[in-house]
Amino acid sequence: MKATYFCLSALVQLAAAASSPPSGSITVGPSGSGAKYTSLTSALADTSSNVIFVYSGTYTGQTLISRANVTIYGQSSNAKAYSSNTVTFTNSRSASDAGSNDASGTIRIAAAANNVKLYNLIIANTYGTTSNHVQAIALSVLSTGNFACYACSLKGKQFYGLSYIEGTTDFIFGQRSSIWIYGSTIQAIGPSSTSTVHITASGRETDDSNWYVFDHSTIQGTGSVDLGRPWRDHARVVYQYCSLGSAVIAAGWREWSSSDPNTEYVYYGEYSNTGAGAWKSGRASFATLMTSPVSITTVLGSTSWIDSAYLTTDTSTSSSSSSSSSSSSSSSSSSSSGGSGCTTAKWGQCGGSGFTGCTTCEAGSTCTYSNDFYSQCL
Repeated sequence: MKATYFCLSALVQLAAAASSPPSGSITVGPSGSGAKYTSLTSALADTSSNVIFVYSGTYTGQTLISRANVTIYGQSSNAKAYSSNTVTFTNSRSASDAGSNDASGTIRIAAAANNVKLYNLIIANTYGTTSNHVQAIALSVLSTGNFACYACSLKGKQFYGLSYIEGTTDFIFGQRSSIWIYGSTIQAIGPSSTSTVHITASGRETDDSNWYVFDHSTIQGTGSVDLGRPWRDHARVVYQYCSLGSAVIAAGWREWSSSDPNTEYVYYGEYSNTGAGAWKSGRASFATLMTSPVSITTVLGSTSWIDSAYLTTDTSTSSSSSSSSSSSSSSSSSSSSGGSGCTTAKWGQCGGSGFTGCTTCEAGSTCTYSNDFYSQCL
């Protein structure tokens, strides 16, 4: 499975820190950048600070974060827009090659690493889309404590805000975690237009306190996409206030398999969603049309550890108001300065309320609507 998680970023008041190292931080960068270290692994071995700043570049290999209270910032010009991220961590190991799902991860958060925060990072596993559904993990989180990725991905209590998450099969999965994904774009990619793509595979085995909740997010993709299938028979997943694209099947959800459906105790809930893939005739019999939404405190408990700036879909980093268009249902209506001669690279922002940049994507990519605040070249 190919999975790519684009970690957005920091608090509004930390926007300046996203473009330059915070005072006292440990720095990572390519040779010649002036940074203290050239790899994240080396920086993590330095315990003189818990704050690490990574300069623009692509860093290949795997990194294990094994200590608590680490905060990692990637260099970015806009702390609240994943399209501005310039730091990429990547590897190409599959689970079958590495020996386990976790061992294939590009960035791995160890069980003891509580309160880890990642900002403005692109985390990718480029093993590739395969027809045999081999897992290849971009981000593996084994910590049972708090973990936050401001704009990223998954296993503890986890919050993903304003993120871009892409994958092919069961790419949001785990057994002992509560996950809240807010204001994000979930891109399900099938190897072909007829491929089956599962977004979630909850491994919840008992009636415990864990949830997966997608809130105010956009679900889109290619192939035959379902919202999830139950890896274990107490799976609990909710989509609320989401835009569900046309790739989502009428049933919405699937059994684990015909011989082992795992649906007897599942809770697959939907509330106030919109779009072609929202609740309709033919929904799976084991799905629930909810009468009220789930609260973030029900799922995560105290939210004091979450950057509150990521609980709004306003991606601006300035307190000044914008007078540009109030809606970006089409990318061309959201910019007044996307004039001739300028193009946006793949993955870059090309539209959205308040956006004033280029609305034309480079060859090979198309400006794709995610939500009223964000369109992206894909």
